[in-house]
Amino acid sequence: MSASPSATSAPDARAQFLNVLSAALHGNTLIKLVLARHVGADETLQRIIAKPLQVKGQPHLSLVYRHQTRDITRNVALEQAEALVAELLPASFRNAHLFDADGEVQLAFSKKGKPMLQRHGAQAPREVAATAAHDREKKRYLDLSRPFLRDLGVTDGQGALIPAMSRKWKQINKFIEVFDHALANAPVAAGQALRVADFGSGKGYLTFAMHDYLRNSLGREAKVMGVELRQDMVELCNAAAGRLEHPGLEFLCGDVRSVVPEAIEVMIALHACDVATDYAIHTGIRCNAAIIMCSPCCHKQIRPQLHSPGLLQPMLQYGLHLGQQAEMLTDSLRALYLEACGYETKVFEFISLEHTNKNKMILAVKRRQAADNTALLEKIAQLKGFYGVQEHCLETLLRADSLI
Repeated sequence: MSASPSATSAPDARAQFLNVLSAALHGNTLIKLVLARHVGADETLQRIIAKPLQVKGQPHLSLVYRHQTRDITRNVALEQAEALVAELLPASFRNAHLFDADGEVQLAFSKKGKPMLQRHGAQAPREVAATAAHDREKKRYLDLSRPFLRDLGVTDGQGALIPAMSRKWKQINKFIEVFDHALANAPVAAGQALRVADFGSGKGYLTFAMHDYLRNSLGREAKVMGVELRQDMVELCNAAAGRLEHPGLEFLCGDVRSVVPEAIEVMIALHACDVATDYAIHTGIRCNAAIIMCSPCCHKQIRPQLHSPGLLQPMLQYGLHLGQQAEMLTDSLRALYLEACGYETKVFEFISLEHTNKNKMILAVKRRQAADNTALLEKIAQLKGFYGVQEHCLETLLRADSLI
């Protein structure tokens, strides 16, 4: 049984609520704060939803201003957040709901401005806390309420995930998770503006997610460029970027050979076909990118060159195995060339085969100090010789620019 809510009606009810908010913020027990019953000048604003988060290692409050047709997110420091909430109650909002580890506290103002403070029983707050704990266990780097997800068809008008887009939603979050870990280890300054190029951006799911995460979740300045061959996709994404107020996000028509940035910190190329992946990696290395993220596709160049070493001939006589060997060799050489160019490189399963069959990722993060690559280049030469490989596109590109 849940305990009955207790109510307090007194002139200092507002002050009591603000004291509870301050204690929850600084005691790290706040789960969520909702400001409702908007009475301010902006008729499109419906409510503000606030949740705690860390920005550059410091506690902040993320405020989502929920409008009729869009959401706007602000990340503010705790002291600024307290002052802002005090300013908004009751001038702009007549209801406030605070959920913390002990339950729910509700502040309501009558039409005459009289405050009423209610403390709700233990059962409902525990359910809220359990839900929050479950959400933390399955950490999501993006919130489903983000406007770009609705505009691109990932969520519906109420901000709920469209079932047919559940796999795409998992891919988006996994991508941002991988990027977040890479950024933590990359040689970029904490306040440095980031330039990002996403080659083969398609409908822009990951491009929008990257821009939104950098600017709204991390509070960093960022210029994100999506590059796509299909003009209709470019126009669709640019229209969405303008409509959703994503400053610093643009989409260009072209590919990795025709659109060559002068300098970038992050290079992304997911599912670039065959040697397009090599051109993308070369662009990242040439631009001295701190992070390179590739998900290769359609490995065609190496297979015709491949001969089966004597011991492996019984195994590689089967076309399927030969194709798998060519794919593994192609991507291993790519990873090794990245290592030779000064990157810490990983090759791993990006997301389960349950969600996509194009699930391999090559992730490279620039080392803070260069190292001698002579021994590594010799091992690469031996590996090529073992399989009879005469040419690898990435090596050709790197040697042409004297990068190895």
